[in-house]
Amino acid sequence: MGLDIAPAIDADAETIAAILGEIEEYYGGTNTPPPVEQIRAALFGARPAATVLLARDGDDVVGMASVSFLWPAAGADSGLYLKELYVRDGHRRRGVARQLMDAVHAEARATGCSRVEWTADRENPPALELYEALGVAPHPGKIFYRSQA
Repeated sequence: MGLDIAPAIDADAETIAAILGEIEEYYGGTNTPPPVEQIRAALFGARPAATVLLARDGDDVVGMASVSFLWPAAGADSGLYLKELYVRDGHRRRGVARQLMDAVHAEARATGCSRVEWTADRENPPALELYEALGVAPHPGKIFYRSQA
């Protein structure tokens, strides 16, 4: 599969909203895309919260990776945090996720990051299998926490 993976642009906001709705459904929620204006503000506003890499097969967007910078990583280095990796139904098990992971690591190197970090749901065996196939072991020393702002 010959994919083109590149950063999303403002014109992609509607597609990103649709994918976010699909992600909610994938994890058991309702496929309710967020408002496109919210996507534009988060990704293309004055203070972007993340960068989204989109995988395209021709004109079709088949997957995405959302990344943000973390600081400090090691010493005063920066790290890249992979918040979301998603491949659309019908395109899974075709190497899209692996190519997106390669693109995330390339983005980290290009921006001077010393590492890439991410979490995975225990109840997502396909993701865990991918990371194992990539040769990445779970970090044994971290516990993930989440609280409301």
